[in-house]
Parts: sequence; structure tokens; C-alpha cells
Amino acid sequence: MRPLTLGRLLLQCFILAVILFGVMVLALKFGAIHVSLYGLGRNLLRVFLGRSTEIASDYSLILNIRLPRILLGTFVGASLAVAGTSFQALLRNPLADPYVLGVSSGAALGAILAFILEPHLALSPEIAAVFTPIFAFLGGVLAIAAVYFLGRRNGAIDSTTLLLGGVITASFLSALIILLFTTLPSSAVRSMSFWLMGELQYAPTRTLSYILRIGFLLCTGIIYATASDLNLLLSGEKEAAHLGVDVNRVRIVVYLAASALTGLAVSVSGAIGYVGILVPHVMRMIYGADHRTLIPAAAFGGAIAVVMADTFARTIVAPSELPVGAITAMAGAPLFIYLLRRRLA
Repeated sequence: MRPLTLGRLLLQCFILAVILFGVMVLALKFGAIHVSLYGLGRNLLRVFLGRSTEIASDYSLILNIRLPRILLGTFVGASLAVAGTSFQALLRNPLADPYVLGVSSGAALGAILAFILEPHLALSPEIAAVFTPIFAFLGGVLAIAAVYFLGRRNGAIDSTTLLLGGVITASFLSALIILLFTTLPSSAVRSMSFWLMGELQYAPTRTLSYILRIGFLLCTGIIYATASDLNLLLSGEKEAAHLGVDVNRVRIVVYLAASALTGLAVSVSGAIGYVGILVPHVMRMIYGADHRTLIPAAAFGGAIAVVMADTFARTIVAPSELPVGAITAMAGAPLFIYLLRRRLA
């Protein structure tokens, strides 16, 4: 493993940031309504220079609807990719992913419970803004705790049992979600079904946006602080403990932080699957397995992947839309099958 240098890390982040910016610009252009990037840039420049007081209506629509959706996609993609990278390192399983392990299903169940309970509670606006993310976080934590206990054999984690435990947990939680659907009014069932497949149509409120940003920076920072420990954990828990790693502390911290990232993402986008598998493996092939570089690379890569997937979802059958989760599943499922076959070979 090559020693990490600040210059190499900054160069890597700069390159990925440039790619992300280019993808976001293209995402602004394409959709049910195509816009001229030159015209959009000219309008923004005129407002910035004080030569105009307002943006043309077509471009204003793009900035007020499409741009918040793109920004939401960057947050969701980065959160799911960092969570997937964390679970894969902690569980030493290349198939670990918030969606496969049932964490996304647990977070979705928590979000739906909050959706059902909120109208019956007299909540202040401040509490209402965090009610759904808190329930999604708790659902994700309980789901990963259940999978973790199902996957332990003789005091150690068995990868095959863990994967099966995740599939079983996700199936059970999906059944509970379908059961809860019977309590919803028919007008809400369709929108909730679309949301469960993953979508970015509804931009969060300003208060929730602040919570999402702070939560992402805090959880990602906590996970990144354990990057060196995660590198050592790849060789096994006993070996890492002999090298001075507090395995129990790292396990709890990373589990909670990764579950929080998943819960925050699912609370605003639904269960978008396979981002946590696809992106970390692609970034690992490019930048290596050192989590000091892999975690920030996964964050940028996840943002790029989800923004691209959302752009395809908005344009393939325009003016109708496909769920973003359908696009990511078509890309991630073949990789999952390949990794599973290689692991069992």
C-alpha cells in the first residue's frame, strides 16, 4: 500500500470534482425540456453583473426545479457509496451494501412509519423536519443490528451467513412495508410505491437540507477518521486487535455512522439500490483499497453515478420518468452476480 500524500489526495478529489461538475452541467441541460447551456450561462452572468434583475422563465424553471434535484442526487449518491464502502470494509465482504444488507429496507420502513404517524402528532415545524430522518436512521440501525447478529457464528462474522441474513431481513421488512401500505389512503399508495423504488422528485425543505448536509459531513468525517483502522480490519478482526485497533469501538462507530448516512439518504429518496456495491468496486479498481483515498473517491463517484442515473431516468421515456432505483439496479445487479459467482468459485 503506497503511503498517502496530501498532494495525491487533493489531485484525486480535484479530478473527480471536475467530472462531477461536468455531469451536473449536462444534467441541467437534458430532461423533458432541453435548455441551452450558453443561454443559461448568459442569463446568470447578466444577473451577476447587475445588468438584469431576473432570469428568463425557462431558465428559472430549470434552476428552481432541476438544480435542487441534481444537488439532492449528489447527496444521496455520496451517502450510499460511503455507507457501502464502510460496510464492505467492516464486514470484509465485497457484496455488503445498504440495499443488500437490508439497511435501506429498514430505513424505508422507519420513514413510512414516520409518514403514517406524523399527521396524528402535533409536531412543531422544527421537530417535523427531522421526524422522518430520525425514524429512517433508527430503522436502518435496527436492520443492520439484526443482520449483524444473524451473521455471527462462534463469535466471528461469517460472510455467507451474513449475506443470507441480509436477504432474509430485507424480505421480512419488505413484507412489513407492504402490510403498512394497506393502512395508507389509495392516493398515497402510488406515490409511496414510486418512492420505494427510488426517486428524487421532491426537494427537501431548507431546514431538512441543512440537516442532510450537516449529517453527511459529520458521518463521513467520522468514518474517514477510522480509515486507517478499516485498512487494518481487512486482514481480520484478531489481527487488527493485535495491531492496536479497538475493534469494538470502530465497529460501533462505523455501523452507526453508515446507518445514519443510509437513513438520511433513504428518507429523501427511497431505496436506491446497488450504488453501495457498484461505486466502491469501480473506485477500488482505479484508486486501490486504501480507505484514506477510497472513501472520498467513493463519495464523488456515488454522486456522479446517481446524477447520471437520474438524468437517464428523466430522459429515456420523457416526459414520463423512470424510478432512479431501476436504472441503478440495471447497472448494479450484473456486477453483484459477477462478484457472487467469483466469490463462490
